Amino acid sequence: MDRRIRDLYNDSILEEALARYDVARDEIQLLDGFENFIYGYRKDGGRYVLRISHSLHRTSDATQGELEWLNYLVDGGVPAARAVFSERGNLVEPIPVEDGSYFTAVSFEWALGDHPTREDWRSGLPVQLGQILGRMHALSKDFEPSDPRFRRHTWYEDARGFVEEYLLPAETVIIDKYNQLVDYLYTLPQGRDAYGLIHVDAHGGNFFVHEGQITLFDFDDCQYSWFANDIAMALFYAISHDCVSEEDLAWARRFLRELMEGYRRENTIDARWLGGIPHFLKLREIDLYAAIHRSLDLDDLDPWCASFMRDRKRKIEHDVPYVELDWETFA
Repeated sequence: MDRRIRDLYNDSILEEALARYDVARDEIQLLDGFENFIYGYRKDGGRYVLRISHSLHRTSDATQGELEWLNYLVDGGVPAARAVFSERGNLVEPIPVEDGSYFTAVSFEWALGDHPTREDWRSGLPVQLGQILGRMHALSKDFEPSDPRFRRHTWYEDARGFVEEYLLPAETVIIDKYNQLVDYLYTLPQGRDAYGLIHVDAHGGNFFVHEGQITLFDFDDCQYSWFANDIAMALFYAISHDCVSEEDLAWARRFLRELMEGYRRENTIDARWLGGIPHFLKLREIDLYAAIHRSLDLDDLDPWCASFMRDRKRKIEHDVPYVELDWETFA
């Protein structure tokens, strides 16, 4: 989270957000959030999530677009946590602050279950996740927001200037490599069967499993990008940060094979896009490297981030692939 957002947030913002959804203060619980302030709450016998974001991160129009797409997907059969309306009948509730910016409050149904276990992953979960991604992409081909103002951003808008803002100027090698990669991706075709609105963060941290069934959430980063990017992100988070041992590589191959088995039940994708997955893996690798510099104390990282950052600078600078697989075999 941008430190400027933390400095602007205060208890009165939370109180106003709770009022917009008629939630009692003693019914909320603070949850983990990387980009936003996230709370769980109970109301009328049900469980929900309250998310409070700042306009520096997402405008209210962009958030409206996210929630319209989310509920469209749920209506189309995607198992995701639906956005719910405020007491005023709005999906998005802007809350102004003194500096002229604003926070937005939104709410979602609670996803049953918990994050996937190792046993879940080894028991067919990649097939189910692939099927969800395939269904999502098939539906995305026909989605239009209710108003052009609510159209979500493109991957390029997120990428442009991102690393320069959060990495030191001394990181010129990484900055240059990132910009060269972005320039290359920008040249790729954006046809209807390959490009559309995607989740871009569909990994085990953003879904729960209940009785073997996935419920997806956190569509905050959804953007227009290539469907192969969604596939790459699922792989990125499912494998080891140092995926070189035969055991880890075997799991990476199995995961992607099962993911694509499920995906093809709902959508088709040209085989050549699977060969482009390494580019999307590298994009996320550098994005995450910069985001950790932006938001976290490098001397006090949690175990997952510490594992990711270990030797990461050298790997990026020397073009070490995030994972080396025979991509043609998955076609």
